[in-house]
Amino acid sequence: MRQINPHLAACLCSLALAAAPPLALRAQQAPLPDTQTTPAAPHRTRLILKDGSYQIVMGYQIKGDIVSYASAERGVTEEVPTDLVDWDATHKWERQRAPATDSHVAEPPPPTIDPELLKEEADRAALTPEVAPDLHLPELDSVLALDYFHGTPELVPLVQSDGQLNHTTSHNILRLTLNPRAASHEIVQLKGVEAAVQMHVASPVIYLRIGDDSVVSHGGTPFVVDTHGNSSNAPANKNSSGGSPDSGYVMVRADIRTDTRVLASFNIATLGSGVRQQEDVVETTSEVLPGGRWMKITPKQPLDFGEYALMEIVSDKEVNLGVWDFGVHPTAPENRDILKPEPKRPITLERRTPDQ
Repeated sequence: MRQINPHLAACLCSLALAAAPPLALRAQQAPLPDTQTTPAAPHRTRLILKDGSYQIVMGYQIKGDIVSYASAERGVTEEVPTDLVDWDATHKWERQRAPATDSHVAEPPPPTIDPELLKEEADRAALTPEVAPDLHLPELDSVLALDYFHGTPELVPLVQSDGQLNHTTSHNILRLTLNPRAASHEIVQLKGVEAAVQMHVASPVIYLRIGDDSVVSHGGTPFVVDTHGNSSNAPANKNSSGGSPDSGYVMVRADIRTDTRVLASFNIATLGSGVRQQEDVVETTSEVLPGGRWMKITPKQPLDFGEYALMEIVSDKEVNLGVWDFGVHPTAPENRDILKPEPKRPITLERRTPDQ
């Protein structure tokens, strides 16, 4: 049997030890199971060793005195003794480069809002309530009708008019006592065979602002409702921004004559009594919107095609001759001076440099 030269054997052993990896890093070809990776959502991090070097890993787990990690460079699972790892440096590096969306970062609590500011904001919102998506009542007009033109909601201002009153957007009162025993007769005559405003739906909703401009506040002060509608001592002609919540309202169909529209008298006492419905008179339901600034008036039944006027019932015997006239014709052109929905624009923030 041939003997190996001892000197040659020693050289071969030295070369083998030099080519082998350090005992501290023992490569294994089996991938690290998912249950052994930390953190739960793998991302590149560093395992910093005490000699100043580091390993780029996708996650690691401590098993006794051994750290098992998934190498991001070699794609295999490797191990290193725990006493060779500089844990302070490793954790510091992880904290400094933690993702901004890290679930461990606690969000600051939302700021608290002063209750007085909330009340003032509610008061301002009550001045211009939303009646359709992105469509709000304005602050300036007193009476508006909600119409739909080609499926789009629109607010149309209604002008109060009468043969004896000037056209105005304020609220005039010209009282007239109706005798329930008298035969039906002409009480209001409006010029023209068509109103300036034409509705395209059979059940237009009308919004009437209640109260007076002088008492409407944009802050949180109390709001006083003008109840002139029931005051027997009120003057014959009074100006106000809106009507009274104590008044009643009906929609009266006009009789078309030569160049005029005529509104006839009716029996106030039988309104809402369930008695036979009066011809050319459509009763309504009234609802004061939250905040007490606006009243919503809706006809109890759809309106036929034709010309109408919204009339105020100021007492059980009196009506206001100042009416708001409109027509119902689905094929009419679009109204003028309308208000359309205004979607809120998204808030965008611009990045500014420190020198700006």
